Amino acid sequence: MTPTEVSGAVAAAVRDAVRDGDLAAGVPDEVPLTAFGPGSYGTPVALRLAAAQRRPALEVANAIAGRLAGRPRIAEARVSGPGFLTVVVERPGTLAAGILAEGPAYGRVDGVMLGGGWPDRPRTFDNPGFSVRYAYARAAAVQRRAEALGIPLGDPGLLQQADEGVLLAALAELPSRAAQAARERDPVPLRRHLERVADAFHQVYEHCPALPVGDEKPGAMHAARRTLAEAVRIALAGGLNMIGESPRERI
Repeated sequence: MTPTEVSGAVAAAVRDAVRDGDLAAGVPDEVPLTAFGPGSYGTPVALRLAAAQRRPALEVANAIAGRLAGRPRIAEARVSGPGFLTVVVERPGTLAAGILAEGPAYGRVDGVMLGGGWPDRPRTFDNPGFSVRYAYARAAAVQRRAEALGIPLGDPGLLQQADEGVLLAALAELPSRAAQAARERDPVPLRRHLERVADAFHQVYEHCPALPVGDEKPGAMHAARRTLAEAVRIALAGGLNMIGESPRERI
């Protein structure tokens, strides 16, 4: 599930609670999310609704969590602290497929100030901008080479390595950082997050190859990792465009 889908599931749970009379009218316009890790999202939506309804946040959060239980692709909804809601999704790797489904719209928001990029040189990893641009070029190269080898896009639900989990968590957090950059009229939160995504992808590229090595035959895991690389390409392209850069497939 993408953050958009998780937000939609939480909003639907709020509507159900309103319909059943457990909450007063007041479905939020948006459900803010923070990604804690692969497939784990936190939201303060119950705290916001509780303030508007003058009810204990814990009651509101429990009402929402109860409506989330059993929803498709939701593994768990739990409440902590004064009413902070955590939603855990099934098969977190499928976020990559969701990003492909959303395409260039993934994480895209209006209002991020342009010109918030990095210098062009040095073209080494000492320059975070090079790391981001090179990550995009690497992700694009994976697509070209995989297609030439006949490796299809596969099921990212197979992704289970720790490095892949770190990358998935960074991809899940990108929409929130883009929204923050637009809200604060400051590209820095998004720029720094693109650096995180790039760093995580370089680790995956080196340690969890999407292409066969040596005499290795292409398999389902390569196909799954090709999907993850394409999700990275889409996410980085959108992020670079938002800060005023055109991504390049070759550097």
